[in-house]
Amino acid sequence: MPTEEYVERVLAVVERIPPGTVLAYGDIAEYLGEGGPRQVGWVMSHYGGGVPWWRVVRADGSPHEANAGEAIRQLRSEGTPFRPTGDPARVDMRQARWDGKQPKKLSRRRKVATAAPGD
Repeated sequence: MPTEEYVERVLAVVERIPPGTVLAYGDIAEYLGEGGPRQVGWVMSHYGGGVPWWRVVRADGSPHEANAGEAIRQLRSEGTPFRPTGDPARVDMRQARWDGKQPKKLSRRRKVATAAPGD
């Protein structure tokens, strides 16, 4: 189980992902220099309900199946680019992947104890 500090760091990165862009679970681990996609996924499944969880997708651009419909609706409403061919439910990772450099002000303070979507 990840430490509270790791949970906070993962959620802070997710909060910074601008609308219309995404990161893969592994991208977040790489950005932090700690853990891996499974650890990030665990954090998101247990504490991700208070952050824009739909902006975290699999490396192939597909959202997690537990909330795929809602994630796709949210991503499309933000103008996130999707793949023009093949599976229409996959984000175009070449265009949509956040570079980590764009500043994003936090509008509110999140709480680690927030339930994950679907709980």
